[in-house]
Amino acid sequence: MPANKPAVPVPAALPSVMRTYALRLTPGQDLRQQLNAFVEQQQIKAGAIVTCVGSLTQTTLRLANQEGPSVYRGHFEIVSLVGTLSTSGSHLHLAVSDSTGRTLGGHLLDGNLVYTTAELVLGVLEDVEFRREPDPTFGYRELTVYPAPKKPRKPRPTPR
Repeated sequence: MPANKPAVPVPAALPSVMRTYALRLTPGQDLRQQLNAFVEQQQIKAGAIVTCVGSLTQTTLRLANQEGPSVYRGHFEIVSLVGTLSTSGSHLHLAVSDSTGRTLGGHLLDGNLVYTTAELVLGVLEDVEFRREPDPTFGYRELTVYPAPKKPRKPRPTPR
């Protein structure tokens, strides 16, 4: 890099310890609805998809730069599921392939129905909290990362 060219600033990042959950969805369950229910049940403030494999009989996506959903019926392999999870809003992208290997992907919507299985590992970041806040660039609610509120320590029992 030339000496006179300024370095590109790196965004601030917050470190965090991560714990994981492993779960399996079964035939007929809706992938997004089950993920959202799990996030609410566990009160996940900051999470991420570590991995997901499985199959679907229907996939419903919002494709790039499109307003409404696109629905596909058939048999699909999940080749990728990525994104962030939070009780304040999740942002997930799904890629699937059909029996010819054609692959398509977009924003995960309700209407992705499990065929045989969906095997997931979810990571939960203990020390941060994800929030969705309006970004003036395009007007979308985008990810902001905050330190997690400090949990009160449980008092130690007094020795007798």
